[in-house]
Amino acid sequence: MRSFAFAAAAILSLVSSSQAMPQNGGGGYGGYGGQESSSSSISVAVATSASSVSVAEAAVSTSTTACNNSPELCSRNYNNITHMGAHDVAFLRDSTTGYSTSGNQFYNATVALSAGIRLLQAQVHNSNGTLELCHTSCLLLDGGSLESFLKEIKTWMDANTNEVVTLLLVNSDDESATTFGSVFSSSGIDTYGYTPTSTTAPIATWPTLQTLITANTRLITFIASIDYDSTYPYLLPEFTYVFETYFGVLSLDAFNCTLQRPSSVDSASAAVSSNYMGLINHFADTAQSFGITIPDVSNITTTNSAATDTTGALGTQAEQCKSEWGIKPTFILVDFFNVGPSIDTADIMNGIYGETTGRTNVSTSVLTASSDSSSDSSSGASSLGLGMWKNWEWMWAMIGVVAVGNLVWL
Repeated sequence: MRSFAFAAAAILSLVSSSQAMPQNGGGGYGGYGGQESSSSSISVAVATSASSVSVAEAAVSTSTTACNNSPELCSRNYNNITHMGAHDVAFLRDSTTGYSTSGNQFYNATVALSAGIRLLQAQVHNSNGTLELCHTSCLLLDGGSLESFLKEIKTWMDANTNEVVTLLLVNSDDESATTFGSVFSSSGIDTYGYTPTSTTAPIATWPTLQTLITANTRLITFIASIDYDSTYPYLLPEFTYVFETYFGVLSLDAFNCTLQRPSSVDSASAAVSSNYMGLINHFADTAQSFGITIPDVSNITTTNSAATDTTGALGTQAEQCKSEWGIKPTFILVDFFNVGPSIDTADIMNGIYGETTGRTNVSTSVLTASSDSSSDSSSGASSLGLGMWKNWEWMWAMIGVVAVGNLVWL
């Protein structure tokens, strides 16, 4: 009982410290600044990356139709494009969650899509027989049902017919393809599902965006981890096609391009040689007591910067991996996608920086209760109450987690 009380008291203290976390992105870590160096180094990155785009890629499109916000991308193969992604996209830090420190994004999935994000990642748990988007535990942060999430994505795709979207779902409770497939079918989004030419090994040449759009198979779905099922051939085991860099980074100098998963492949170079697509995990956490980590929002301006000469910057890691792998990353995952904005780095990788069309502008600022224009004084009080409730709920969930081991944000 004494140890339980001690844990509760310690976590109460942690809740308080989490609420007091700095909310203004920028140079909080090791003296690294935020945006000052970004503008000059972005221009260097644009020049460097654009010069490395092949003649075929850089050829002027004869079509005025944009694919994924650029006519230049229509004729490119899916695996020859860098797709910027929102990590844990269903878990928000906004007024609806009382600005929960569990949240990884300030804006929801459809806002992200409209802003140019084309990869959406989330954790899926079985909560009383329903597949829910939950953050480590459904007691911690529940983003709603997978079916509702998929319906929202389908509605967006219905209205944006020239866009190819990628989903990456973490199968936290080892559910079967049948369980996932039934939800995809009931949401209606399965009609957009793409089935690749190989379901057992990486693919050297994926279709072009235009090919996927013309066939209306505009949804690529990877699930980690799941067994392939021919009944639902569009549900793709992630590590059959994709390799990832390390996640769980706790300092801005720890980002690297080393392969962490799948364990069946020895190195990133071996993965590239075998036609795996590379995914960069570029999100930092900050350590709390009891081995708990939370998203590092205090350094997010640096973390998501397109600068290529700043330690911990997104642009720096993207260029490093491109150099080490001999090929640009296919996927990148970030927290708080709007800050930076992170999409700049993908545009630079794709050689289309400053030449995109059809995107909705989203604030690049860190969202806080005081800065959120969607909340008036009455909703602010409601948010405060919700925030307090979420943190109490979070505290009890964490007491349970402490009993079984450390909490890691995936």
